[in-house]
Amino acid sequence: MRKRALCLPLVSTACAVALALGTAAGSAQASDRASELPTQVQQGAMVIGRTMAANRVEVGGRTLRLADDGRFVFGIGRDQAEPVQVDITWFDGVRETLRVAVTPRDWPIERIDGVPPSTVDPPPAIAERIAREQARVSEARARDDARTDYAQPFVWPVQGRISGRFGNQRVYNGVPKSPHSGMDIAAANGTPVKAPAAGIVTFADPGLYLTGGTVVIDHGAGISSNFLHLSRIDVKVGERVEQGQVFAAVGATGRATGPHLHWGMNWFDTRIDPLLVLEAAVSVSNASP
Repeated sequence: MRKRALCLPLVSTACAVALALGTAAGSAQASDRASELPTQVQQGAMVIGRTMAANRVEVGGRTLRLADDGRFVFGIGRDQAEPVQVDITWFDGVRETLRVAVTPRDWPIERIDGVPPSTVDPPPAIAERIAREQARVSEARARDDARTDYAQPFVWPVQGRISGRFGNQRVYNGVPKSPHSGMDIAAANGTPVKAPAAGIVTFADPGLYLTGGTVVIDHGAGISSNFLHLSRIDVKVGERVEQGQVFAAVGATGRATGPHLHWGMNWFDTRIDPLLVLEAAVSVSNASP
Protein backbone atom coordinates (compact mmCIF):
# COMPACT_ATOMS: atom_id res chain seq x y z
CA MET A 1 0.00 0.00 0.00
CA ARG A 2 1.35 3.41 -0.96
CA LYS A 3 1.85 5.74 1.98
CA ARG A 4 1.10 9.44 2.01
CA ALA A 5 4.31 11.43 1.94
CA LEU A 6 5.11 13.53 4.99
CA CYS A 7 4.64 17.22 4.22
CA LEU A 8 6.41 19.95 6.13
CA PRO A 9 4.21 22.67 7.69
CA LEU A 10 5.16 25.23 5.04
CA VAL A 11 4.84 25.49 1.31
CA SER A 12 7.45 23.44 -0.48
CA THR A 13 7.79 22.16 -4.00
CA ALA A 14 9.82 19.30 -2.53
CA CYS A 15 6.66 18.13 -0.79
CA ALA A 16 4.82 18.31 -4.10
CA VAL A 17 7.16 15.97 -5.93
CA ALA A 18 7.98 13.47 -3.20
CA LEU A 19 5.27 10.97 -4.13
CA ALA A 20 4.99 9.21 -7.50
CA LEU A 21 1.40 8.35 -8.36
CA GLY A 22 0.03 5.91 -10.91
CA THR A 23 -0.25 7.27 -14.44
CA ALA A 24 -3.20 5.23 -15.69
CA ALA A 25 -6.54 5.76 -13.97
CA GLY A 26 -7.75 2.30 -14.83
CA SER A 27 -4.82 0.65 -13.07
CA ALA A 28 -5.35 2.36 -9.70
CA GLN A 29 -6.96 0.47 -6.85
CA ALA A 30 -8.64 1.95 -3.77
CA SER A 31 -5.61 0.98 -1.66
CA ASP A 32 -3.35 3.00 -3.99
CA ARG A 33 -5.10 6.32 -3.44
CA ALA A 34 -2.85 9.13 -2.26
CA SER A 35 -3.13 12.87 -2.74
CA GLU A 36 -0.35 15.09 -1.55
CA LEU A 37 -0.51 18.53 0.04
CA PRO A 38 1.35 20.45 2.72
CA THR A 39 -0.45 20.16 6.05
CA GLN A 40 0.18 23.79 6.95
CA VAL A 41 1.19 26.96 5.08
CA GLN A 42 1.51 30.66 5.81
CA GLN A 43 -0.72 33.46 4.63
CA GLY A 44 0.47 34.53 1.18
CA ALA A 45 1.84 31.10 0.23
CA MET A 46 1.85 29.37 -3.14
CA VAL A 47 0.76 25.77 -2.57
CA ILE A 48 1.72 22.94 -4.90
CA GLY A 49 0.08 19.55 -4.54
CA ARG A 50 -0.29 16.35 -6.49
CA THR A 51 -2.92 13.73 -7.08
CA MET A 52 -3.77 11.42 -9.97
CA ALA A 53 -4.03 13.31 -13.27
CA ALA A 54 -7.45 11.79 -14.00
CA ASN A 55 -8.93 13.34 -10.84
CA ARG A 56 -10.77 16.63 -10.37
CA VAL A 57 -9.51 19.16 -7.81
CA GLU A 58 -11.48 22.14 -6.52
CA VAL A 59 -10.48 24.98 -4.18
CA GLY A 60 -12.89 27.73 -3.23
CA GLY A 61 -15.30 26.79 -6.01
CA ARG A 62 -12.58 26.90 -8.70
CA THR A 63 -11.62 23.77 -10.60
CA LEU A 64 -7.84 23.59 -10.77
CA ARG A 65 -5.82 22.69 -13.81
CA LEU A 66 -3.95 19.38 -13.37
CA ALA A 67 -0.69 18.69 -15.15
CA ASP A 68 0.02 15.36 -16.82
CA ASP A 69 1.76 14.23 -13.62
CA GLY A 70 -1.20 15.26 -11.44
CA ARG A 71 0.44 18.42 -10.14
CA PHE A 72 -1.74 21.43 -9.25
CA VAL A 73 -1.25 24.82 -7.64
CA PHE A 74 -3.23 27.47 -5.77
CA GLY A 75 -2.58 30.54 -3.65
CA ILE A 76 -3.35 31.55 -0.07
CA GLY A 77 -4.47 35.15 0.38
CA ARG A 78 -2.94 37.63 2.81
CA ASP A 79 -6.02 37.64 5.04
CA GLN A 80 -6.94 33.96 4.81
CA ALA A 81 -7.55 32.78 8.38
CA GLU A 82 -9.52 29.54 8.13
CA PRO A 83 -8.08 26.26 6.82
CA VAL A 84 -8.35 25.91 3.05
CA GLN A 85 -10.54 23.03 1.88
CA VAL A 86 -9.33 21.06 -1.13
CA ASP A 87 -11.96 18.78 -2.67
CA ILE A 88 -10.68 15.94 -4.83
CA THR A 89 -13.03 13.81 -6.91
CA TRP A 90 -11.31 10.60 -7.96
CA PHE A 91 -11.65 9.14 -11.43
CA ASP A 92 -14.32 6.71 -10.19
CA GLY A 93 -16.40 9.34 -8.35
CA VAL A 94 -15.02 8.83 -4.83
CA ARG A 95 -14.60 12.20 -3.09
CA GLU A 96 -11.69 13.13 -0.84
CA THR A 97 -11.56 16.31 1.24
CA LEU A 98 -8.25 17.63 2.50
CA ARG A 99 -7.66 20.73 4.62
CA VAL A 100 -4.57 22.90 4.72
CA ALA A 101 -4.09 24.87 7.93
CA VAL A 102 -3.11 28.53 7.50
CA THR A 103 -0.61 30.15 9.84
CA PRO A 104 -1.27 33.86 10.46
CA ARG A 105 1.45 36.46 10.02
CA ASP A 106 2.11 39.86 11.56
CA TRP A 107 1.54 42.72 9.12
CA PRO A 108 3.44 45.91 10.07
CA ILE A 109 2.39 49.40 9.01
CA GLU A 110 4.69 51.35 6.68
CA ARG A 111 4.51 55.14 6.46
CA ILE A 112 5.73 56.68 3.21
CA ASP A 113 5.85 60.46 2.89
CA GLY A 114 6.83 62.67 0.00
CA VAL A 115 4.61 60.95 -2.58
CA PRO A 116 3.04 63.42 -5.05
CA PRO A 117 -0.48 64.23 -3.73
CA SER A 118 -2.04 63.61 -7.15
CA THR A 119 -1.00 59.96 -7.02
CA VAL A 120 -2.38 59.46 -3.49
CA ASP A 121 -5.78 61.02 -4.19
CA PRO A 122 -6.00 61.42 -7.98
CA PRO A 123 -8.68 63.55 -9.64
CA PRO A 124 -11.61 61.74 -11.32
CA ALA A 125 -10.08 61.64 -14.79
CA ILE A 126 -6.87 60.10 -13.46
CA ALA A 127 -8.83 57.69 -11.25
CA GLU A 128 -10.69 56.49 -14.35
CA ARG A 129 -7.39 55.99 -16.17
CA ILE A 130 -6.01 53.99 -13.25
CA ALA A 131 -9.11 51.78 -13.21
CA ARG A 132 -8.80 51.10 -16.95
CA GLU A 133 -5.12 50.23 -16.63
CA GLN A 134 -5.67 47.95 -13.66
CA ALA A 135 -8.46 46.16 -15.54
CA ARG A 136 -5.99 45.39 -18.33
CA VAL A 137 -3.51 43.96 -15.84
CA SER A 138 -6.25 41.90 -14.16
CA GLU A 139 -7.23 40.48 -17.55
CA ALA A 140 -3.63 39.34 -18.08
CA ARG A 141 -3.72 37.55 -14.73
CA ALA A 142 -6.86 35.60 -15.66
CA ARG A 143 -5.03 33.16 -17.94
CA ASP A 144 -5.04 29.47 -17.06
CA ASP A 145 -2.39 28.00 -19.33
CA ALA A 146 -1.46 24.31 -19.30
CA ARG A 147 2.14 24.98 -18.28
CA THR A 148 4.02 24.16 -15.08
CA ASP A 149 6.71 26.84 -15.16
CA TYR A 150 5.57 27.70 -11.62
CA ALA A 151 6.99 24.38 -10.40
CA GLN A 152 10.66 25.26 -10.96
CA PRO A 153 12.48 26.80 -7.98
CA PHE A 154 12.20 30.57 -8.35
CA VAL A 155 15.28 32.82 -8.26
CA TRP A 156 15.73 36.50 -7.38
CA PRO A 157 15.03 38.82 -10.34
CA VAL A 158 17.57 41.30 -8.95
CA GLN A 159 19.86 41.24 -5.93
CA GLY A 160 19.33 43.90 -3.30
CA ARG A 161 17.91 44.89 0.05
CA ILE A 162 14.22 44.23 0.63
CA SER A 163 12.84 47.75 1.01
CA GLY A 164 9.16 46.81 1.13
CA ARG A 165 7.51 43.57 2.17
CA PHE A 166 4.39 41.84 0.95
CA GLY A 167 1.28 42.49 2.99
CA ASN A 168 2.50 45.49 4.93
CA GLN A 169 -0.12 48.20 5.34
CA ARG A 170 1.07 51.37 3.66
CA VAL A 171 0.20 54.93 4.63
CA TYR A 172 1.02 57.42 1.88
CA ASN A 173 1.35 61.00 3.11
CA GLY A 174 -0.79 60.02 6.11
CA VAL A 175 -3.52 58.34 4.00
CA PRO A 176 -3.97 54.58 4.63
CA LYS A 177 -3.94 52.51 1.45
CA SER A 178 -4.30 48.87 0.46
CA PRO A 179 -1.71 46.40 1.79
CA HIS A 180 1.48 46.14 -0.22
CA SER A 181 0.87 43.69 -3.04
CA GLY A 182 4.43 42.46 -3.52
CA MET A 183 8.06 42.75 -2.50
CA ASP A 184 10.22 45.80 -3.19
CA ILE A 185 13.92 45.21 -3.88
CA ALA A 186 16.22 48.22 -3.74
CA ALA A 187 18.50 48.42 -6.78
CA ALA A 188 20.13 51.09 -8.90
CA ASN A 189 18.34 52.59 -11.86
CA GLY A 190 19.04 50.50 -14.97
CA THR A 191 19.88 47.29 -13.10
CA PRO A 192 18.96 44.32 -15.36
CA VAL A 193 15.84 42.43 -14.25
CA LYS A 194 15.88 38.66 -14.81
CA ALA A 195 12.91 36.31 -15.03
CA PRO A 196 12.60 34.48 -11.68
CA ALA A 197 11.01 31.55 -13.51
CA ALA A 198 10.13 30.79 -17.10
CA GLY A 199 6.86 31.94 -18.59
CA ILE A 200 4.94 33.87 -21.22
CA VAL A 201 4.77 37.67 -21.26
CA THR A 202 1.08 38.55 -21.03
CA PHE A 203 1.36 42.28 -20.37
CA ALA A 204 3.98 44.92 -21.16
CA ASP A 205 3.41 48.67 -20.97
CA PRO A 206 6.02 51.34 -20.26
CA GLY A 207 3.64 54.04 -19.05
CA LEU A 208 0.98 53.06 -16.52
CA TYR A 209 0.03 55.89 -14.19
CA LEU A 210 0.64 54.18 -10.85
CA THR A 211 3.12 51.46 -11.72
CA GLY A 212 5.02 53.00 -14.63
CA GLY A 213 6.81 50.41 -16.74
CA THR A 214 4.92 47.19 -16.04
CA VAL A 215 5.42 43.59 -17.17
CA VAL A 216 3.40 40.47 -16.30
CA ILE A 217 4.89 37.01 -16.84
CA ASP A 218 2.50 34.06 -16.70
CA HIS A 219 3.96 30.87 -15.18
CA GLY A 220 0.96 28.64 -15.89
CA ALA A 221 -2.19 27.50 -14.08
CA GLY A 222 -3.04 31.01 -12.90
CA ILE A 223 0.35 31.81 -11.33
CA SER A 224 1.90 35.05 -12.58
CA SER A 225 4.59 37.56 -11.64
CA ASN A 226 4.29 41.30 -12.13
CA PHE A 227 7.19 43.75 -12.23
CA LEU A 228 6.60 47.46 -11.71
CA HIS A 229 8.35 50.84 -12.03
CA LEU A 230 10.63 49.57 -14.82
CA SER A 231 12.82 52.03 -16.69
CA ARG A 232 13.11 49.77 -19.74
CA ILE A 233 11.15 46.83 -21.16
CA ASP A 234 12.89 44.44 -23.55
CA VAL A 235 10.04 42.02 -24.30
CA LYS A 236 6.66 42.02 -26.01
CA VAL A 237 3.37 40.35 -25.20
CA GLY A 238 3.38 36.74 -26.37
CA GLU A 239 7.12 36.19 -25.97
CA ARG A 240 8.40 33.32 -23.86
CA VAL A 241 11.16 34.09 -21.39
CA GLU A 242 13.36 31.52 -19.70
CA GLN A 243 14.49 31.64 -16.10
CA GLY A 244 17.40 34.06 -15.70
CA GLN A 245 16.70 35.89 -18.97
CA VAL A 246 17.00 39.67 -18.77
CA PHE A 247 13.69 41.22 -19.85
CA ALA A 248 13.72 44.72 -18.33
CA ALA A 249 15.60 47.21 -16.16
CA VAL A 250 14.96 48.68 -12.71
CA GLY A 251 13.51 52.18 -12.62
CA ALA A 252 11.43 54.66 -10.66
CA THR A 253 8.54 55.20 -13.07
CA GLY A 254 4.95 55.66 -11.92
CA ARG A 255 4.34 56.22 -8.22
CA ALA A 256 7.81 55.62 -6.81
CA THR A 257 10.05 57.67 -4.54
CA GLY A 258 13.25 56.11 -5.87
CA PRO A 259 14.58 53.30 -8.09
CA HIS A 260 13.59 49.81 -7.02
CA LEU A 261 11.93 46.69 -8.38
CA HIS A 262 8.45 45.82 -7.21
CA TRP A 263 7.90 42.09 -7.73
CA GLY A 264 4.39 40.84 -7.10
CA MET A 265 2.87 37.39 -7.61
CA ASN A 266 -0.69 36.24 -8.10
CA TRP A 267 -2.78 33.13 -8.33
CA PHE A 268 -5.46 34.65 -10.56
CA ASP A 269 -6.76 37.52 -8.36
CA THR A 270 -5.22 36.19 -5.14
CA ARG A 271 -1.98 37.94 -4.26
CA ILE A 272 0.85 35.76 -2.93
CA ASP A 273 4.21 36.56 -1.38
CA PRO A 274 7.27 36.20 -3.66
CA LEU A 275 9.54 35.89 -0.64
CA LEU A 276 7.73 32.74 0.50
CA VAL A 277 8.11 31.32 -3.00
CA LEU A 278 11.86 32.02 -2.86
CA GLU A 279 12.11 30.43 0.58
CA ALA A 280 10.34 27.34 -0.76
CA ALA A 281 12.97 27.14 -3.51
CA VAL A 282 15.72 27.22 -0.87
CA SER A 283 13.96 24.41 1.02
CA VAL A 284 13.89 22.32 -2.15
CA SER A 285 17.60 22.97 -2.75
CA ASN A 286 18.52 22.02 0.81
CA ALA A 287 16.42 18.86 0.63
CA SER A 288 18.06 17.64 -2.58
CA PRO A 289 20.55 14.77 -2.17
